[in-house]
Amino acid sequence: MNRVSKEHKEKILNLINPETHEISWNEEGVPYKFKEKRKIKDGRVSRAWGAKFELLVRKDLEGKGRIVDKWSNNIDLEIGKLVSAKRKYNPFKKVMTIGTGFPDFVSIQHAYDNMYSVIGVEVKTNGILSKIEKEKCVWYLNKKIFSQIWIAKAVRNGRKIEIEYENFEEKYGQKFSKVSSKEQ
Repeated sequence: MNRVSKEHKEKILNLINPETHEISWNEEGVPYKFKEKRKIKDGRVSRAWGAKFELLVRKDLEGKGRIVDKWSNNIDLEIGKLVSAKRKYNPFKKVMTIGTGFPDFVSIQHAYDNMYSVIGVEVKTNGILSKIEKEKCVWYLNKKIFSQIWIAKAVRNGRKIEIEYENFEEKYGQKFSKVSSKEQ
């Protein structure tokens, strides 16, 4: 491992303002990552807001009489199979996160006799799914793992935040029904 010369480091720091950017250095003394500190803070705030909104959705569904649990599975679209979601390790907090499955929650409610309503709930503050998430929703519905998939969306009513649930089939059904029939 080569040591970084002071001149080299000063030259780079003159080009990049260390007060507004966070700089990561590799073993050779070359900066390989520049992040604006403002964007780092924005990302931290949005992740915290997403986690808080996820808890609000869970409490709302439980308040409506549904049994809610974290869904810990995911889909490997290449092989078309349901797999266990990978756990992620955060080395800074020294915590192993479990909740990386898609959708976020599975919600169950007794319908009648021995029949239950099983619904997958994906929590998105803006209510917009990516293309891959849409393909996963189509796969779940085609395999009849979930009877419906809801997208929980945050809606501001003045200062109060309300939760709006959109049915995936109603929102994206016509666009993605053709895709699913070609793939299967």
